[in-house]
Amino acid sequence: MRHFGEHYIDGQWCAVQATGARPLIDPTTEEPWASVATGGGTVDVDRAVAAARRAFASFSRTSISERIRLIDRIIAAYQRREADLSLLIAQEVGVPISFRAQVSGPVGHMAVARDVIASYAFERQLADTIIRREPIGVCALISPWNWPIQTSVIKVIYGIAAGCTTVLKPSDAAPASGVALAEMMHEAGVPPGVFNLVIGRGSVVGEALSRHPQVDMVSFTGSTSAGIKVGEAAAQTVKRVCLELGGKSANIVLRDADLKKAAHWNVQRGFSNSGQSCHAPSRMLVHESQVAEVLIHLQDEIGRMKMGDPRDPATTHGPMVHAQQYGSVQRHIQLGLDEGARLVTGGPGRADSFNRGFFCKPTVLSGVTTGMTLAREEIFGPVLVVMPYQTEAEALDIANDSIFGLGGYVFTEDRAKGYEFACGLRAGRISFNGANTNSHTPMGGYKQSGIGRSMGVFGLEEYLQVKSIYGFEAEAHALPIV
Repeated sequence: MRHFGEHYIDGQWCAVQATGARPLIDPTTEEPWASVATGGGTVDVDRAVAAARRAFASFSRTSISERIRLIDRIIAAYQRREADLSLLIAQEVGVPISFRAQVSGPVGHMAVARDVIASYAFERQLADTIIRREPIGVCALISPWNWPIQTSVIKVIYGIAAGCTTVLKPSDAAPASGVALAEMMHEAGVPPGVFNLVIGRGSVVGEALSRHPQVDMVSFTGSTSAGIKVGEAAAQTVKRVCLELGGKSANIVLRDADLKKAAHWNVQRGFSNSGQSCHAPSRMLVHESQVAEVLIHLQDEIGRMKMGDPRDPATTHGPMVHAQQYGSVQRHIQLGLDEGARLVTGGPGRADSFNRGFFCKPTVLSGVTTGMTLAREEIFGPVLVVMPYQTEAEALDIANDSIFGLGGYVFTEDRAKGYEFACGLRAGRISFNGANTNSHTPMGGYKQSGIGRSMGVFGLEEYLQVKSIYGFEAEAHALPIV
């Protein structure tokens, strides 16, 4: 059984200042498959940050062409590991190997980052002033377990593209994914100190990174409660924070919409990754006269799901990541029933035909109102609440009646009305009639769903500082544009 007991610091693997170890549990079998050191702490963080600070002096001055070549090498190293990564996250967090976006997506994100810096104007002329964008410095990157490879890759690659140096802390629930990424960075020849990995608990390693005076920026993806702690710690040294946090996204289905399409898409999008996605459309808003029809379509699509071992190519939906998340989903389902929601399908307990594994029943509850817990809290599991509305104005009000504002969805045959609703939703990403997102566009949230943006030009600029240099008229400016 493999033991993950090393950090990757300054281009080398080094032992964790360990005080113990704990098993990593396969969420499908509930059996240990590896162990991880539990002692990563402030001493390890100090070493990693110091390595990143030393490397920043030279790496921040590398040319765009050098960084492009480095990203190309990272892409090549990543592509050689794709099959292994699929099996790794299936075992580590229960993501089905059929869910290709988890592993194939990062290549596209890296290519976009590379292409962005190839054309980005790091210097611009404004009257007699040069506006210059420079790498912000040492970046602490704290990634989640639900998209353990892709989220880490996006953070790291945009940091490198900007000329920053990085310290990655993977989720304590998915440390093996972080180790695999470090192995790829080493294989690609990333200069020592530019990428560092420290494994450990968020309450120790994450806290130390967020508070560290030599860290210039923190990028965190995770729950809103954890993001608040990161922001509070980072504020002690007035560093930049980029936070992608929780969501409770609404899918507004207007009366003229294709109800079957809207329902089938809602299940596919909302229950993918076993519902463990912050952008999941977990509230479906349907006109009161159409609820009964929509429920039939929802049950039909759920009937097509195939739950099972995530290593089986035929499996479409796997287990919850661990026992704690399984328990949280179970408590929410029961709470919804206790508060008066009507069970349409699914319900409490382990999914049928499974005698082990953290498999939740795909669950739909109707008759949910705005005051119920299920309408307000992020469940992070395969649970959908259907909420009735009487008027379009009420539908928009219900959708916006949330502390969250990460994603939003609108289904209607009227494009003008769809755009009007999209503009009215207080959320960072809105999809019309199930349109796909893309890696060129910014991702981030309103309200308590976060601060800042990731991906594309907007994501790059999170890793850059802005400097004004006065006294250089356009005709006299002979400095190189880098």
